[in-house]
Amino acid sequence: MSTRTDSAGHDPVIESRDQLIAAFAKGEKPKDRWRIGTEHEKFVYDRGDHHAPSYEEKGGIHALLLGLTRFGWEPVYEGGKIIALSGSDGTISLEPAGQLELSGAPLENLHQTCAETGRHLEQVKYVGDQLGLGFLGLGMWPDKSRSDLPIMPKGRYAIMLRHMPRVGSLGLDMMLRTCTIQTNLDYGSEADMAQKFRVSLALQPLATALFANSPFTDGKPNGFLSYRSHIWSDTDPARTGMLPFVFEDGFGYERYADYALDVPMYFVYRDGKYIDAAGLSFRDFLDGKLSVLPGEKPTEKDWEDHLSTAFPEVRMKSFLEMRGADGGPWNRICALPALWVGLLYDSQALDAAWDVVKDWSMEERQALRDSVPKLGLDAPVGGGRKLRDIAREVIDIARSGLAARARLNGSGDNETGYLSFLEDVAASGKTNAERLLDCYHGEWQGDLSRVYAGESF
Repeated sequence: MSTRTDSAGHDPVIESRDQLIAAFAKGEKPKDRWRIGTEHEKFVYDRGDHHAPSYEEKGGIHALLLGLTRFGWEPVYEGGKIIALSGSDGTISLEPAGQLELSGAPLENLHQTCAETGRHLEQVKYVGDQLGLGFLGLGMWPDKSRSDLPIMPKGRYAIMLRHMPRVGSLGLDMMLRTCTIQTNLDYGSEADMAQKFRVSLALQPLATALFANSPFTDGKPNGFLSYRSHIWSDTDPARTGMLPFVFEDGFGYERYADYALDVPMYFVYRDGKYIDAAGLSFRDFLDGKLSVLPGEKPTEKDWEDHLSTAFPEVRMKSFLEMRGADGGPWNRICALPALWVGLLYDSQALDAAWDVVKDWSMEERQALRDSVPKLGLDAPVGGGRKLRDIAREVIDIARSGLAARARLNGSGDNETGYLSFLEDVAASGKTNAERLLDCYHGEWQGDLSRVYAGESF
């Protein structure tokens, strides 16, 4: 989740609805300026007893952040505590229970993305080795209950932790026990945004299936392949889901702004502190009627903050965020942006991907979303087919899109190699979650502690 700092300079007050819509329009870029931003989270654990370290303990999360400053990262403070790091490779931040996230810089190609990922993992491993910390690449803590986990000293998390149980049964699990890989991609116009939004939203369950990596909860199998994805189904219905309106005629910036206005608020950030506004209306805020800030109207930064508190399967800010994938190790971190860049950044590939999904009804899209956490590639897609029946076709489209981009590394290789993990999953029909379940029931003989050796960075 994003890390808020006070804006330098003037933050314009929102005086009209046009400013809300302009937040999306300002993301428009010509194709040669489209970039790739990749975010990935991992669990931090003590190598001795596998506990999740607290912020303050010796060799804990604060020590990890401090150790990373040796690589040129600059501390970001909240309430006098380091809660994030900023640098040329983006931002390192903390999720609510100490999951470590890199929100990478906007980069031109996947070779740069993978190099950035490699640098980050080398750095955290170096510091982790000194502190006795390891890093686990899964979509959900396999063996930790909520009560086993620490809470990081970030104001927005305290507000969210109070609010989540009011609106769903699994929101605390989302915050405390999950990790994801996401990629952020650009659009050229409102029409381009709409087509990319529709394609990526319809295919988000495919990403969930291909990256399924959370089959364990509380030390045993949970009956799902992506329990992380299931968690989102009962987190907060007012800010999650498949957004049927995206597929309606006339969808654009204004319609998404209306959706975001209907999302209840979490907070307002003022003078370095988070003010609890959970459940309040941003529409009231626009009218100067927000009870926690009476008479005050929002700024453009307040609107940006608010947009970051909606959690649909695809989210729009001034770019589009792909949000369907479980966390995983290095090769999957690179594969996630490869899939979406291949599908969305080449016009022929984008049209071909739309041809795959354009005839799906909203009911079919929702049924797919509902079934994929448990069934993975066996989830139904209509016409008697399963998700696995289209997986190879979609990956082939992504491959053609990456080949057409012709972004080469120093060895003359294009970006298609980053799809190899997904091609292996599609060819075998077996997700990493299913492989882990085979290990659990087979060679591990029910000893889930062995997952740490196999799935750590």
